[in-house]
Amino acid sequence: MVERAAGRIAEEIVASAPAGWTRAILASTAGRGGVSVSGGYAVPGAPLWRNPVRSPFRELGRLAEALRKVRGWERTTLEIECRPSGEFRLVATADAITSLRGRGGGFQVVLDPGYRLPQPGFEQEEGAAAPEGDPELAVARFRAYMERRAAILGRPEQLPPPASAAALDEAERRVGRPLPADLRALYSVADGDALDHEHRYLLGDKGWMALKDLVAVHAERSEPARHSWELAWHSVVFDTDPSDTVRRCGGHPAWLPFATGEDGNYLAVDLAPARNGRFGQVIRIGRDYDAGPAYVADSITSLLGDHLIQLEQGAYEQDGEYITLLEPARRLGPERIVGEIPDEIPPALQAIHINDAAGPVDLTPLTAAPNLRLLHLNRSATADLTPMRALPVESARVTLDGGDLTPLEGHRRLTSLDLDSAAPVDIAPLRTIPNLRCLDLSRADVRDLTVLADLPDLRYLALTARQWTALLDEGKAPPTLAAARLADEDATLDEALTWSARLGLNTEDALRTHATLTRQ
Repeated sequence: MVERAAGRIAEEIVASAPAGWTRAILASTAGRGGVSVSGGYAVPGAPLWRNPVRSPFRELGRLAEALRKVRGWERTTLEIECRPSGEFRLVATADAITSLRGRGGGFQVVLDPGYRLPQPGFEQEEGAAAPEGDPELAVARFRAYMERRAAILGRPEQLPPPASAAALDEAERRVGRPLPADLRALYSVADGDALDHEHRYLLGDKGWMALKDLVAVHAERSEPARHSWELAWHSVVFDTDPSDTVRRCGGHPAWLPFATGEDGNYLAVDLAPARNGRFGQVIRIGRDYDAGPAYVADSITSLLGDHLIQLEQGAYEQDGEYITLLEPARRLGPERIVGEIPDEIPPALQAIHINDAAGPVDLTPLTAAPNLRLLHLNRSATADLTPMRALPVESARVTLDGGDLTPLEGHRRLTSLDLDSAAPVDIAPLRTIPNLRCLDLSRADVRDLTVLADLPDLRYLALTARQWTALLDEGKAPPTLAAARLADEDATLDEALTWSARLGLNTEDALRTHATLTRQ
C-alpha cells in the first residue's frame, strides 16, 4: 500500500520534470491537519532546488494515511527522491524529524517533546494595585452604550438572556480564578452578544463571547501548544506600552479571553498583571500577538467608557444593522526598526533588524536604547560587540568581521545567538553566559566545537553535517539538548535519520522503500 502510494507520487514527479534534470527531491510533513510540501529538481547550471517540484497534495495525503495504518503515525515526515531512470526511494518517519527545505534548509529533530523554553513573564513581579473596574459603573456604561447604538440604528439590539449566578460560579471554578467584578456584572446583564451563533461585535471589532465559550476558549488556550522550534529558538516576547503592565509571555493561564474576532485574536482580562498593571485590565492576545500581548485598558469599565465616547464623537461606521467603532491605529508588536541605525534612537526601541549594510556596523549608537531586546544583523557585519554589554539583548544575530566574543562574557540576558564569522572564532566566552539556551553556529568557523559540551543549559543547537560529525566523534554533544538542526541545504532525510540516531533519537521504526517505475 505504501509503495503504491509512493509510486504514484514518483510518477507525477518524473512526468513534470524539466529538461536536463538529474534528480528530484520532494519533502513533506503530512497528517490529518494537512500537508506541507517543499523540494525541487536538480538541474546542472541552476541553483540547487531552484526548479520546484509540483505538489501532489492528494497523493501525499493518501500516503500519509497509508503510513498511519502501517505505522500508527499521526503525522509523518517523508522524503521521496527520484532519478530520470524512474528509480525512486522513499524514507519516512514520525514527525520528531522535520524537513526545513525551503525554510533555511536541512532538518530539525525534537529530542525532548515536553520541553518549553522559559518565558520571562512567568518570573515578573505581579502587580499589587487595586482593580480599577467598577461593576455598577460598568453596567451603567453598558446600558448607555446600548441606548446610543439603538438611537443610531433606529431600534434596540436584541441580546441573549443573562448568565445565572450558578453558571458564573461554575465558570469561575472551571477557569480556577474569580472573574473581575465588572465582567461578572456584565454577564448578569447578558450572556454575550451572539444570537443564533451570530455576534453583534459590541466590543470594538470583537464579539462578546457567551460564558460557556469563554470557559472553552480558556481551556483550549491553556493546553500546551505544539512547540515550533523553527520559530521559537530565536523569538522574543516584548514589553507592552505602557511598560511592565502585562507579563512578557506568549500566553498565560491567567489571561481570560472574553471577546473574539473569530480570527484567532481575542480581547482578554488579565488576572495576573505585571508590576505596573492592574487585576482585570484588558489586553489583546492571539494569532497576531506572538511577539507579546497588547495593553488596551485598565478595566472593562474603562473600555466601555472609551466605546461610549467613540459613539458620542461619531468615531464609527454603520453598515446596515452593524456598527463598527473606528479605533485609533495600533502598532502590532514593539517599537522596532528595520533597515539601518537612525541618527536618533527611539528610547522605547525594543528590536532592530539591520539589513545589507555596506561596511562594518558600529553598534555604539544602540546604547541609547535601554530596552533593546532583539538585535539582528542581516547580511551585515560588525567588528565590535562591546556595545552589547550594556544592552538587555536576548536574541542576537551577528556576523563578526574581526573582533571576538569576549564582550559577551557574563551577559545575563542573552538567550539565543546566531553567529557568522569571517575568520575562525573562539566560542569559549559562551561558557560564561548563564541563560544562553539556543545557538546557531552553522555559518561560523569555530576553532573548538567541544566547548559546546560545557554550556550549562543549551537546549537548541544548529550545525552543519561536518560540524556535527566533528562534535559527535569527540563525544561532546551538549547533554541538555531538547532540539537540534542539521543545517545543510542538500541533506537527505536518510542522512538526518543517521544524525538524529547519534543524538539519541530512536529511529528504528523509520520506513525505507526503494523501487523503479515500470511506466514513464
